[in-house]
Amino acid sequence: MIVEQIYTGCLAQGAYYIQSEGEVAIIDPLREVQPYIAKAARNNAKIKYIFETHFHADFVSGHLDLSRQTGASIVYGPNANPSFDCIVAEDGQVFQIGKVSIKVLHTPGHTMESACFLLTDENGHQHCLFSGDTLFIGDVGRPDLAQKLGSITTNDLAGFLYDSLRNKIMTLPDDLIIFPAHGAGSACGKNMSKETFDTLGNQKATNYALKEQTKEEFIAAVTDGLLPPPYYFPKNVMMNKTGIKTMKEIVNNVQALSVEAFEAAANETGAVVLDTRSAQVFKDAFIPNSINIGIKGDFAPWIGTLITDIEQEILFIADEENIDDVVTRLSRVGYDNVIGYLEGGIEAWIKAGKETDSIESISATEFAKRFEEANGQLIVKDVRKQTEYTAEHIDEAMNIPLAVLSDNMAEFSKTKTNYIHCAGGYRSMMASSILKARGFDNVVDVAGGFNEIAKTAVPTTDFVCPSKLK
Repeated sequence: MIVEQIYTGCLAQGAYYIQSEGEVAIIDPLREVQPYIAKAARNNAKIKYIFETHFHADFVSGHLDLSRQTGASIVYGPNANPSFDCIVAEDGQVFQIGKVSIKVLHTPGHTMESACFLLTDENGHQHCLFSGDTLFIGDVGRPDLAQKLGSITTNDLAGFLYDSLRNKIMTLPDDLIIFPAHGAGSACGKNMSKETFDTLGNQKATNYALKEQTKEEFIAAVTDGLLPPPYYFPKNVMMNKTGIKTMKEIVNNVQALSVEAFEAAANETGAVVLDTRSAQVFKDAFIPNSINIGIKGDFAPWIGTLITDIEQEILFIADEENIDDVVTRLSRVGYDNVIGYLEGGIEAWIKAGKETDSIESISATEFAKRFEEANGQLIVKDVRKQTEYTAEHIDEAMNIPLAVLSDNMAEFSKTKTNYIHCAGGYRSMMASSILKARGFDNVVDVAGGFNEIAKTAVPTTDFVCPSKLK
């Protein structure tokens, strides 16, 4: 028996490869399916089933393409209603893969069709549970993402989740390995651990949602502090229900554009110009009005958060070695309308004599010096999450999380310098580029963010003032 977790860090997503006696099951595959096919081929095995724990909202699954290429059957739990042929399993239904079996456990709560898959090994031992978005390490799936069905509410779904956890999962053996669909960084939960698997027994001891509590207490706990989901989530659900382009079709549509063609496309289409280079390279020279979201980070989730229209056409700038990766990561979250990329990168743009813009970025040491010289009277905007800000922040900083930046432009000064920081510098450059594109020329990025600022003499506090956000 082979059980392999295939974890994709930028999405905080876990897909799974299970093999026994030459037969393979794939659970929650990503959109680019060739790695699964290649792995099975290397092992002289055939993919028999593709199991989906639910209709994913945070990424576009590869179930249809993988099924077309391998002939494998797609399996969902009860209540699934896709527009394509699949097996809608019954609660308790068992599927055989070689000498191991996978049992479907219907666990509504995150969504109504949510299911977990219980793997029993060759010796009849319950080995692991692929828990999807029902149970994470340190958390459970948020109950507010599913579209309302009739009179079903978030609290109703949270109640279903309480029952699913206690009646279907917590009754299983403590030594059972829990393999979730996501880890820390995913927007599908709020308190996920950086660990990507654990035993059920340890989760019973440490996971707040599994402690002894009433249903009412559970509902209050899991619904407290939920941030609005990214804009692309509903679109991804529909793509996973109805079908999508193949990766081959997407890649073939992306063109290498000359400077002149790139400039013309930007002017004629109104496409977002996305610069995927690192923040400290981007700052020195970039195409005016372009937005920086670095490929070396949580790229896909921030694309889905900041580019609110999933149908928006996109032009991008990237280092040559990252071009294919940019297209792949955009497609993972359903951003398929990529016109093309700038051939030769920013160097070609500069060589052609085209205009560039820049953003001042200073060290934490220089920021501390300016802060002292101004007697602490600088305008400082902290674009971290509210929870990060709560833990510790610069005394005079205002918290405007990057995810809601566009709704709070009035909080930035048009006349005085706005100093922007996050935790390490990735998000602050995104924020600075957005502000630049909106006409704020007076922004200064603090490289290294709060992690470096905290090492200076700039006063900080962990006391949370009343929210200044509107």
